Amino acid sequence: MSLAAMTFVITGSARGIGAATASMAASRGANVVVSDVNDEAGEATAQAIVDAGGSARYVHCDVSSEPDVAGLMEAAVEAYGAIDVLHNNAGIHEAMVSRDFTFDAMSIDTFDRVMAVNVRGAFLCVKAALPFLKESTRSPSVINAGSTASWVGYPAGLAYGTSKGAVALFTKNLAVALAPYGIRANCYCPASVDTDMVKDVSASIAGAPSDGPDAGGGAVSTHLVHRIGEPEDVAELVCFLASRRSSFVNGVTWLIDGGVLAWRDTVDSIGM
Repeated sequence: MSLAAMTFVITGSARGIGAATASMAASRGANVVVSDVNDEAGEATAQAIVDAGGSARYVHCDVSSEPDVAGLMEAAVEAYGAIDVLHNNAGIHEAMVSRDFTFDAMSIDTFDRVMAVNVRGAFLCVKAALPFLKESTRSPSVINAGSTASWVGYPAGLAYGTSKGAVALFTKNLAVALAPYGIRANCYCPASVDTDMVKDVSASIAGAPSDGPDAGGGAVSTHLVHRIGEPEDVAELVCFLASRRSSFVNGVTWLIDGGVLAWRDTVDSIGM
């Protein structure tokens, strides 16, 4: 699944799924622009790719900031001359913004911050990347980060779930809007994946240490593939969606959830 000479811009790629995708895409020949607000981890991810023989650079970007986003796209084109794939991976959960993340206690500022990163951020990135995606001759596409929360409700995730539902419909409308330019738009929707974000959010909700043995893994009991997902599982799907092998795939919200949504849990999980 060669991605040779393609240029990827991957937001929120200092760690987790974004970092795994950056590494995998670079190993398959892509030029990768790693971006995040975590500069230390982002620089380390880009350097690890270069040390492994790949092509990467790091650019600081808060995706909710229009000037930051414009600067990211300009830096990508300055470095590599093109943008072929925009991977809107950056995302946050309300538990990362405030300790008061239940619906009863949530502030408007907390809700707005989640929407600003997860929805406004994706919109801004596509707007800024579009002139360069239009010029691409290497199967240009946008790949958005959804979630199983794009499909169903979860306890203690109202802002996150609302934002991810928006991302799913944004993707479908984007596929329509970009089709005249030959640009595809798709969305992947993972269940629990072994990332620092999932561990930290799960620990915040459960009140457990983020480095405890079950941190981030509490939802595994709902996985029919009985393990937590790995970032590389999702990276494989992203690289497929970016490649010419997926040239007939467009406007899709693609579940990668270990079978979570193939069946129903019980109300015991919400204390009924």
